Amino acid sequence: MFTGIIEELGTVESIEHTNDSAAITIDAGPLVADLDLGGSLSVNGVCLTSTRQPTEQRPGLFTAEVMGETLRLTGLGSLVTGDRVNLERCTPASGRFDGHVVQGHVDGRGELLNRIDRPDWSTLRIGIPNDLAPLTAIKGSIALNGVSLTLTAVSEPSAPSAWVEVGLIPATLAHTTFGELPVGAAVNVEVDVLAKYTARLLSFRTDGGAADAVPTHSSPASAGSSPSNSTQQGVDHD
Repeated sequence: MFTGIIEELGTVESIEHTNDSAAITIDAGPLVADLDLGGSLSVNGVCLTSTRQPTEQRPGLFTAEVMGETLRLTGLGSLVTGDRVNLERCTPASGRFDGHVVQGHVDGRGELLNRIDRPDWSTLRIGIPNDLAPLTAIKGSIALNGVSLTLTAVSEPSAPSAWVEVGLIPATLAHTTFGELPVGAAVNVEVDVLAKYTARLLSFRTDGGAADAVPTHSSPASAGSSPSNSTQQGVDHD
């Protein structure tokens, strides 16, 4: 799990394409000094697993195997050598929780539609997949390219194409890829996990209301003590 507070800007060193996947190597600097083989790192909001040990000569390299589906559904597929990426390590149990719950499971690929840069802040409008629109709300949380942000505006339900807006202060622009992100660039979108679970719960709604779908502890079976026969998706945080 991550919190959307970017720790480092990395640089794409190489991309090795195979039939339907790619090995992406990133210069992550000291951020991965204690990252073991199999450890996780958020790269532009995508949770990736370390698949190669760095060499003694280049201890700051992080390599991950990325499946074809991930390349197609996220902005990782458009990365090229030299691109900068947002990096964050997993949140330790004893760490501070400065952003919001970010799983590293991207819900869709958005696009930077417009940006207005002012001396004290910048406003970015990002187009998002229409099916994610119901999972966004003004002052709600969202992760864009792995950055935990607060939504300052969202599109109306009647809008033909969904979008969200966020506001970024200079510190965030300087320490993330958003400082130089051009209009038209791909943006990885992960909506608030609480919104996703709420939508899932409501999809099971019955005449009695959504609460009917929630297990209770009113019986031993529902509490798990006996067998049951049932089967069975702004202003920044800085």
